[in-house]
Amino acid sequence: MSDTRSADVHSDEIPENPKARAGAEPDLGEAGSQLSTAPAETAMPGSFGGTRAPGAKGWIAWTARETLGWARWFWRQLTSMRVALILLFLLSLGAIPGSLIPQSGTDAMKVADFKDRHTVLGPLYDRLGLFHVYSSVWFSAIYILLFVSLIGCIVPRTWQFTGQLRGRPPAAPKRLTRLPAYAAWRTDADPAQVREAALKVLGRRRFRAHVAGDAVAAEKGYLREFGNLVFHVALIVLLVAFAWGQLYKSEGNKLIVEGDGFSNTLTQYDDFKSGSLFTSDDLVPFSFNLKNFTGTYERSGPNKGTPRKYEADITYSVGAYGKEKKSTIKVNEPLHIDDAKVYLVSHGYAPVVTVRDGKGNVVFHDAVPLLPMDGNVTSQGAIKVLDGYRNAQGQQEQLGFRAIFVPTFAGAGKGTMFSQFPALDNPALALNAYHGDLGVNAGIPQNVYQLDTKKLKQFKDAKGDILKARLLPGQTMRLPGGNGSITFEKDVKEWAGFQVVQEPGSGWALGGALAAIFGLAASLFIQRRRVWVRATTGADGVTLVEMAGLGRSESPKLPEELGDLAALVHDQAPTKTDDPDADPDQEPDAATPVPAAEGAQTK
Repeated sequence: MSDTRSADVHSDEIPENPKARAGAEPDLGEAGSQLSTAPAETAMPGSFGGTRAPGAKGWIAWTARETLGWARWFWRQLTSMRVALILLFLLSLGAIPGSLIPQSGTDAMKVADFKDRHTVLGPLYDRLGLFHVYSSVWFSAIYILLFVSLIGCIVPRTWQFTGQLRGRPPAAPKRLTRLPAYAAWRTDADPAQVREAALKVLGRRRFRAHVAGDAVAAEKGYLREFGNLVFHVALIVLLVAFAWGQLYKSEGNKLIVEGDGFSNTLTQYDDFKSGSLFTSDDLVPFSFNLKNFTGTYERSGPNKGTPRKYEADITYSVGAYGKEKKSTIKVNEPLHIDDAKVYLVSHGYAPVVTVRDGKGNVVFHDAVPLLPMDGNVTSQGAIKVLDGYRNAQGQQEQLGFRAIFVPTFAGAGKGTMFSQFPALDNPALALNAYHGDLGVNAGIPQNVYQLDTKKLKQFKDAKGDILKARLLPGQTMRLPGGNGSITFEKDVKEWAGFQVVQEPGSGWALGGALAAIFGLAASLFIQRRRVWVRATTGADGVTLVEMAGLGRSESPKLPEELGDLAALVHDQAPTKTDDPDADPDQEPDAATPVPAAEGAQTK
């Protein structure tokens, strides 16, 4: 048989054989063992204690054996693939309420509103910890069990895999014909020459090969198990990064009007939340000023009013004596300062107003930020005059104004106070005026954008109607009885909302995610397999060459790969041409093949 295809390769159908799957087939010996480092899963045991001896000593010994046996069994289950997958599923399932139900750590006001609207579900969710899912006892228990399961699985498997790397592929089994992929032919070449040729061929194909007795033993695909271990280690890194980020993270929001600034201290934030181990010393020291905000919008077409550009031009410095630098913060393009990121998250308008008392003295002059209510930036808020105002009788009072601002007014007589476009095309300010006590001295925190009217009275006009006015830039509303006035100045400033985030574990989480993808791909697409090439001299003096392959699991590619290897070896040790047995259609005499030894399933 001069054709290289004369080396017959066959892959037999693998029968169900639990013994062979566990690598316990006696004919395979070490050849079918340690193709995986996964521990064998055990069925539910009966009793570990065995026969109980009479008396107290017998009972104590039996109890100790029983306790130790059950502890070992539970540990094996905890570190098994099945339990790890269940814990991963439970962790994913447990995170769903954290996305659907308002969380106290994110928005306490929404939680309070949910409890007010749901008198039955509110207390139930509270008892179940659904308003603080990620810090609840049950979520933490799943998280810790998964962490322990992964570590308990990785440590022994890593040690075993290291031993496999330091060792050599096992020697060939006694009967290669019982392996799932097999090839054989007869040649005039010397057995030593065949083994030498096989070593070179397998080496070029990146097999780890060595001569063991009368055969060459080779193995390939170690990256499969390495990828599996990397995947598990990456999951641990992700868990640690997630926990680290939750414990030490911080997130604060600040609204800044053009021309104003911000220093990264707790007292400067409008609202702030952080992890349980975070301290004020962990804040990155920096400050910045908002010089200008630029917003442009689509003027026509189906996307009219859609923002085209949101940019905040700032100057910032790091540390107490840092050099001032310029930067531009855009949507999804934050400013990076050490471990902190400054995001641009919102935008609105701050009309400049001037309030005077009855004598014409200016008691308030400032840009008042108002909060948007819709996509066209129809905004509402409150203007509060806390100090310096005296009414017509000379008594000290406080003034409050409910304000609605529209950047593009529809026009008088249109019957609407909703903005027609988000840009400052035709601004207008609608006001209602109050006087009395704003309640800011009661020591109870209140929303700066809302007006508490419990101790306030509305101004009324000469007809006894509630005083209200709609002002264009430059116009003034007079308070009745000589109590002063409020002027909507022609200057309208813009404000930007910033979010400052510190997430110390984000880099580790990204690295863990990439490593997990690499490890999963390696464990899925790389097949670990072993190949043996045996060359022996028969009674007639002709060398018999046998090649066989064994994989961790059944694979249609194994016979194909063995055929390629056999063809390369056959080129160096061709078939004996005058061999009467060299019939390419004749299969070698072989016993019933057995399945490839298969390790226990991995996580």
